[in-house]
Amino acid sequence: MALRETLKVRINLNDVHEIITQAHTDNSCRQEIYDLLFDEDETVSFQAAWILSHFSTEDNKWLNDKQDRLIDKAISERHSGKRRIVLQILYRQPLATPPRVDFLDYCLEKMMSKDELPGVQSLCIKLAYEMCRQIPELSNELRSLLEIMDPAMLTPATRSARNHVFKAMESGKKLQSLR
Repeated sequence: MALRETLKVRINLNDVHEIITQAHTDNSCRQEIYDLLFDEDETVSFQAAWILSHFSTEDNKWLNDKQDRLIDKAISERHSGKRRIVLQILYRQPLATPPRVDFLDYCLEKMMSKDELPGVQSLCIKLAYEMCRQIPELSNELRSLLEIMDPAMLTPATRSARNHVFKAMESGKKLQSLR
C-alpha cells in the first residue's frame, strides 16, 4: 500500500526511476503499479500510467499479455493525458494479429478527430498503421483516410506521424524499424 500513498502526491522523474528499479526485480511491485493504473484516484492512476510508460523494453514485455485490458483502458479513458500514455504503452507492444476491430475503429476515429489532442491523434495514426500493415484492404483504407487529412490543417505532431506512416507504407516495415 505504500506505493499507492506515494502516487497520491506529485512525483518526479527520479521517483519514477526509483520505482522502476524496484519493479525490475520485484514482480509484486510491477503488478501493483499495473493494478494502480485502474485505481479510482485520478492522480494515482495517472502516475501509475506514467511509470509504466517508462518501463524498459524488457520490462514492457511483461505487459504484453495484459494488452486487451490496456486497450479497454485506452478506449474508455476520459482523461486525455492518461489516454495518450496508455496508447504510448500499447504502441511499444506487438499488436495482436488480426487486430481487435474495436480498437482499430477507435484509432481510425481518433486520428481524424479535430477535438482530440495531437499526441493522441499521432499515436492513433501509428497504431492504426501497425494494425493495418499486413492486411492490404485495411492498408488501402488507412491510406485513403490519411490522404484526406489536409496537411495544412494538421498540427506538426500529427503531420509528422502521417508522413512517417506514408514512408513506412512504401516499405511495408514497422514504424519502429525506420528509426
